[in-house]
Amino acid sequence: MNAAAQLHADAGAAVAEAEFFRSPEFMAAEGVTHTLHISGDAGEMLAPLVVRGIPGSDAVDATSPYGYPGLVWPPGARLDPAEIGWSPTGLVSLFLRHRLGETPLAGTTARNDVQIADPALPRKSRPSDRQQIRRNSERGYEVRRVAGPEASADDRRSFEAAYEQSMRRAGAEGRYFFGEDYFSRVLAFEDSSLFLAIEPGGEVAAGSIVTRSDAMLHYYLSGTSDRFRDDSPMKNLVAAILDFAEPSGLPVNLGGGLKPGDPLEEFKRGFANRSEPFHTSEIVCDPEAYEQLAAGREGAGFFPAYRAP
Repeated sequence: MNAAAQLHADAGAAVAEAEFFRSPEFMAAEGVTHTLHISGDAGEMLAPLVVRGIPGSDAVDATSPYGYPGLVWPPGARLDPAEIGWSPTGLVSLFLRHRLGETPLAGTTARNDVQIADPALPRKSRPSDRQQIRRNSERGYEVRRVAGPEASADDRRSFEAAYEQSMRRAGAEGRYFFGEDYFSRVLAFEDSSLFLAIEPGGEVAAGSIVTRSDAMLHYYLSGTSDRFRDDSPMKNLVAAILDFAEPSGLPVNLGGGLKPGDPLEEFKRGFANRSEPFHTSEIVCDPEAYEQLAAGREGAGFFPAYRAP
């Protein structure tokens, strides 16, 4: 082995920094329990992890928090997970979500493409989207931006209602539903913003949380209230977010869909002028324990197989 891995039960403190996906606020919201330390000839790599008990056993596994937390690693470092000694971690398996762009681990899996609006390229929008945005503006829709730490409890509740209604319409899995405490923690991050689309009567019709991490702005979570879905106020929000991002020169990661090619991804394609693949690593740390736990479920197409729905 060229490197060895260890876990430290520090709630991610060793990797905490002023990047949203490794910030204390985000890691607290996500329930990060440990920092992964990989040490070897290539230097030290760090990542925040959520360590979980495996139902029906005394064993544990781990996953990255949501989004794009990735690893912190020395420039030029590159490792094959097969060359890392995982036994000191006590994990059966590990699911790592990487940042966009270069990753320090070999053998990653390309997931769905994420859609990006890059100010270095000509701005893109569909004629039908521009028409809808103008129509909403003429009818009296307005977009309000609030710095995340300054968002009121009413602002957060309005956003949460719109977001949850969108997730229910999409038939999203339970992991996509977050409570009031989650949004409060996330919006406490200094470089976060809450964008709200206000309909002519003064009600919040849609909202988006935008954060800065790793030289990008991230259109992190968003939703539209059922009542205003036909007006597509999210188009006005995205246009306002791109206006906000332009002076900074930072690309906006619009994300993907709940599934590749779904209507949500298609909506985002209308504003994106490039895309990038999102990568993950699926690592079996204890092959013998994994085989026992996954027996009879190996063909589920899910990682880890023993957690397949």
